[in-house]
Amino acid sequence: MPTTITHALVGLGLAEVFAPRPRPVSFYGLATVLAVAPDVDVLAFRFGIPYGAFLGHRGFVHSLCCAALAGLVAAALTSSWFAVGWWFLFAFCFGVVAAHDLLDGFTNGGLGIAYLSPFDTTRYFFPWRPIQVSPIGRGFFSRWGLRALGSEVLWVWVPLAVLVGAVLLLRRG
Repeated sequence: MPTTITHALVGLGLAEVFAPRPRPVSFYGLATVLAVAPDVDVLAFRFGIPYGAFLGHRGFVHSLCCAALAGLVAAALTSSWFAVGWWFLFAFCFGVVAAHDLLDGFTNGGLGIAYLSPFDTTRYFFPWRPIQVSPIGRGFFSRWGLRALGSEVLWVWVPLAVLVGAVLLLRRG
């Protein structure tokens, strides 16, 4: 998985691109929470749930179905707060959660992602996996963690900065 930092940055970047006007700070908060939310499934390890299980890491909680459910709940709870269309907010929330799942599919480690769960629990990766998988826990501060962060800067942060920068330039012009 990419680091929590990278998932949060992707949420912030997507919020910058899609935030309603005026841009409430709470919209960025929602995007950040949703961007890191799928990794709540790492708690499964503490409960003895194996990695490859339905509720294991990168299982159902990383599925597109779960992203849709999270988007529905988030949109239902916040659409009046942000005064934007419910469908727009649902699509945004779904997209932020799904971006997490998709990024994980570009990493070079783990058992894959159960994108189609609960209908198909097969775990998948993309054929091209340039992002170094990040260690979970204290391993983040190791050489492995630094290599992972470096690959994220190259393959996620730089393209995200280009996207956000281009959108900001287009808005000015």
